[in-house]
Order: sequence, then C-alpha cells, then structure tokens
Amino acid sequence: MKPLLEVEDLSVTFETEAGRVHAIHHVNLELTRGITLGLVGESGCGKSTLGRAILRILAENGAVTGRVRFDGRDLMGLKEKELRTIRGRNIAMIFQDPATRLNPLMRIRDHFIDTLRSHEGEIETKDALERARGVLADVRVPVDRLAMYPHELSGGMRQRIMIALSLLFHPTLLLADEPTTSLDVIIEAQILDLLRNLMHSYDMSVLLITHNLGLVAQFADRVAVMYAGEIVEEGETVSLFQEPKHPYTQGLLRSVIDLETTQLYSVPGTPPDLLGEPKGCPFYPRCNQRIEICKTVDPTPKTVGDDGRRVACHLY
Repeated sequence: MKPLLEVEDLSVTFETEAGRVHAIHHVNLELTRGITLGLVGESGCGKSTLGRAILRILAENGAVTGRVRFDGRDLMGLKEKELRTIRGRNIAMIFQDPATRLNPLMRIRDHFIDTLRSHEGEIETKDALERARGVLADVRVPVDRLAMYPHELSGGMRQRIMIALSLLFHPTLLLADEPTTSLDVIIEAQILDLLRNLMHSYDMSVLLITHNLGLVAQFADRVAVMYAGEIVEEGETVSLFQEPKHPYTQGLLRSVIDLETTQLYSVPGTPPDLLGEPKGCPFYPRCNQRIEICKTVDPTPKTVGDDGRRVACHLY
C-alpha cells in the first residue's frame, strides 16, 4: 500500500546566537493509511519539531531540507498559499496543552467560526455553528459549552474542544502532539478511546507524538524511537516492545515503571548538545554497548529480522 505520508532525508536547523542547532538530522519515516505511528523519545529529542516541520510551521530562524510527501504531493515544494489548502484541512494538528492554544478572550463558538472562515471565507454564523455542533457531538461535548470561555472548562474538556477543531474538515492525517500530557489517567484513557473511535469513523491516520511509552503500547500500531533528532529504531509496536534492538530503546523500556518494579532505572547521562555538526553516533557517550566505530561514524538504519524492524546501530 502506498504511504499516506513519506518523510525523506528531512533535516531541520535553527540559527541562534550560540550557533547552528541541528534539531532534526536526516529523518526518514512512512505512515500508511489507517495506521497509528507512535513517535517516542526523551524531551528535547526533536519529536515536536518533526511534527511542525511536516506542516512547515517552524520559527522564523528554522530551516528545513529534505522532502515531505503527503498523498503523493511534495509539501516542501508548495507555496504558503497552496500549503494552507492542506494544513488544517487534510492534515490537522493537536498541540500540547490546549490552555495555551485556545484564546482566553474568545468564547468556544468563536474559535469554531474563525477556523471555518479562515479556510472557507464568509460562512454564515448559523452554518458554522451547525458544523461545530456536529463535531462536538463526535467528541461527546455538550453544545452549551460553545457559549463558554476556555477558563470555564476542565483540562479534559479543553482537549476535546481542540480535537473537535481539528476534525472540522475531516482530515486524513492527524498529528497529535502530547495530547494527554496534562490530564489525569482516567481522562487520559477517555481521550485515547475517543481518538481510537474517531480514527475509524473519520478514516484517519495518526502520528502520535509522546514520551509516554504506555500510551504508545495501547494506541499505536508502529513505533519510531527518536534520539537527538534521529530515528534510531522503528518497527511494529508489539515486537519492538518485546524485543528492543537499539541500546537506547532498551534503556527507555527499562525505565518504564509497572507493578513489578522494585528498583528505579534511568538511562545514564544526558542527551547531547545539538549545536554544531553531529559526529558519530549521538548515543555513544551514554551507551553501555558502544564500540570504537560509534565514536566517529553515525550508523545508517538497517533492516533487522523478519518483521521489517529498522535499527540505526553498528551492532547490527
């Protein structure tokens, strides 16, 4: 099946006063229709930057090279006006912490009206509200919330509003950036069930960006593990969790706490400074299985095993 989203050799750099920051380094990724891909890794590894780069909504000092194909179209080659016909309509994004994304001076109804008018021009208010009620019903939000301000809603309700806004145009791809970070475990489970049901009813694919491995285990079909701006391992969720290949993936999974945990574990050391041109394997200083070549040569991803696992490590 032809991928819905193809990321090819994507790199992102930021020019700062301290120098050039290499936030994303030669990333390759595919997402097929109807699939959820979990993108995991420590904070600061580049997950959110990759999501923003796909939609070209980076800060002004950011520069992108490589290719992003969506449904066969190269998004990197489109002008901003052309990209706006795809962004928010065919590809939607749920950002972290809805409290910072909803305008505190606007009622919920005005967020829906403004979103629809930004894409469809002067749509009648009554028509906009009718469509808003439709997507609110899909995310199980009472229509009386339209008259409220964001501060009058709970965190879970605000997140449902953000999901509803992203569904207005029935996108085929949803980029969900830490959609449950600020929620308690009960509300988190409700939001996950909601997203799972919406995937089927809207026929969507989802790129789930998170540091929560438990979330990925429940929700994602495939997993891509990111470290220092690179994809170090990718594969089917069940097989990757059962038998992680990359030393970083092994450390991440060992860090997960469960009912049988008797001793806490964390990956030793800290992520590398991304200033300057990368050299060697970025995980080299923290790796307990490193060999001499790791210090100078960045490993190329290789297919390992029969399940299509891709691993960027000199051990394979």
